[in-house]
Amino acid sequence: MSKRDSSPSPSNAFDAAAIGKELNFAMSCLQRGDFAQAEETYEEILAKSPQEFVAAHFLGIIKFQTGRREAGLALIDRAIALKPDYAEAYNNRGNALRELKRLEEAAASYDKAIALKPDYVMAYSNRGDVLRELRRHEEALASCDEAVALKPDFAEAFHNRGLILQGLNRLEEAFASFERALALKPGLKHAFGNLADCASKMCQWDRRDAITAKLAEDIAADRSVIGPLVALGYLDDQALHRRCAESFVKSEIGEIPPPLWRGETWRNDRIKIAYLSADFREHPVAYLIAELIERHDRARFETIGISFGLDDGGEMRARLSRAFDVFVDVRAQSDAEVATLLSSLKVDVAVDLNGFTQDCRPKILSRRPAPIQVNYLGFPGTMGAGFIDYIIGDRIALPLDRQPFYVEKIVELPDCCLPRDRLRRPSDVAPARADAGLPQQGFVFCSFNNSWKFSPRLFDIWMRLLKTVGGSVLWLRADNGPAERNLRREAQARGVDPNRLIFAPRVKTVEDHLARHRLADLFLDTLPYNAHTTASDALWAGLPVLTCTGQSFAGRVATSLLEAIGLPELATATLTEYEALALALARDPARLAEIKARLARNRDALPLFDSDRFCRGLEAAYVRMWGRWQEGGQAEGFVVETLSPTVQARPRGG
Repeated sequence: MSKRDSSPSPSNAFDAAAIGKELNFAMSCLQRGDFAQAEETYEEILAKSPQEFVAAHFLGIIKFQTGRREAGLALIDRAIALKPDYAEAYNNRGNALRELKRLEEAAASYDKAIALKPDYVMAYSNRGDVLRELRRHEEALASCDEAVALKPDFAEAFHNRGLILQGLNRLEEAFASFERALALKPGLKHAFGNLADCASKMCQWDRRDAITAKLAEDIAADRSVIGPLVALGYLDDQALHRRCAESFVKSEIGEIPPPLWRGETWRNDRIKIAYLSADFREHPVAYLIAELIERHDRARFETIGISFGLDDGGEMRARLSRAFDVFVDVRAQSDAEVATLLSSLKVDVAVDLNGFTQDCRPKILSRRPAPIQVNYLGFPGTMGAGFIDYIIGDRIALPLDRQPFYVEKIVELPDCCLPRDRLRRPSDVAPARADAGLPQQGFVFCSFNNSWKFSPRLFDIWMRLLKTVGGSVLWLRADNGPAERNLRREAQARGVDPNRLIFAPRVKTVEDHLARHRLADLFLDTLPYNAHTTASDALWAGLPVLTCTGQSFAGRVATSLLEAIGLPELATATLTEYEALALALARDPARLAEIKARLARNRDALPLFDSDRFCRGLEAAYVRMWGRWQEGGQAEGFVVETLSPTVQARPRGG
């Protein structure tokens, strides 16, 4: 029964006035969030007047947004068929197609909306956003520029424009665009987090303290949606990390859809493990995981690669596609379609390698396509989602006593939780110092971390080291122009010649990058977010890493790496100790030489780079998860212990 008087007009039940009244009522329901009543009303209107295109349009939007995607899109198409010049319907058709990952079709639909309504600012902004996803950044920027030209107070378009400019690495312009968006709409979703991200990438520190404080306050008060990766880079507070992730999931996923797996059990011939990632290409995650996939025990495990990222056509992409038993490119499939695929394959363990990093798609696992769902490797923090069962760490990076800060149950691997691809070795010949722009003499401090991991407090230490150690230089990765300019300015402000900062350009191959590590004397790590793949690279290439152990997972990985390679003394507890040890090593060549010699000896003798040992430990973790499911139990934290020559899993408290 409808919640309003739906009796027909005395003169004509289907006259325009009556339909108009019902349309107005349905719209008022939508505006107050009563979608069920709005849907019922639109259904009644279409039953009376099948040609009513407005009802078809809005009913399509409701159905699409409530999970009935095909029916929703069909209704929007019906509205367009009834009114071919319906620009708003073309715009919403583009929104629907974008959600379905039919990005080219979405762009074409926005084009049609603009052709019908040349001043349609929302369509310009939406087209810019979808062209950004298609990595057609220049076209995307032109579309957003048109939107803000038509509507100079359009905050959302300025925000989209900022994201596009970030993709073009035009960070100063991106920052200004985010600032403009926030000035127009201070509470705009994601805008402050993206501004903070942009500032950190540029090492624009004049507002860092204020940004850090506001991030903490906004997360604690649930005032704005902050990307969890941004929070890890600014804050070393595990409680805030969890709160941030939970808020992000709630905002981005909303109501969790009905699960595809509903508690049943089955037994495949082999345990099926699906790895989901946007990074099966030339990317740090791929560099870590390639040999692991190749070494999985094919008698016990079937591996499935689910790729929703760019196919760069490179060697790593080809290698990974060969390494998996099954490799599926799902870029053109919607989250629902990918989840259905995993369900149809009867995957036992689904491993999300992205977490909340670039191009992530957590909505896939929100549909619960597998009985066991795991957060691993790509994102060193909780995903804050009840549909993720486990997070994989180790006894140092993520010990079991950190469980209160994680929604997932913690699994401790026996050694460091980072795998390593031993097949990617440094080039045989390292470049000369002069070829790398380094001085022939003098101590070379090195930090090849991304610039967003740098902080003023750490930079203070680095500059004091340069002033104390005569002739020394700091060798950094050439990340972006603004960061280089800002870091040089910050050095000068601290009384250091800016030319003592040397920026290493990108080289052709990973092997060449590894080889040039030999030119450095000591790798200086960052905090609150450590070097992960970057620290592994340095150690693999023979360069000692000095770190400071943080509170969170992100700030403890380098300590775990050092423990597993037999150099625990290089993991300090405070930044004061970190600075003192860096200075001591720079002044004591014999001590540093002994550490380098030990690193060389340990590389093939200790667990860190033992690929078989690592693979056995991870497989033991999967078997423990699988066994728990087979027994009908809930996920529980546990420790995987190495009992040479085999590996076994011990439940928590066992």
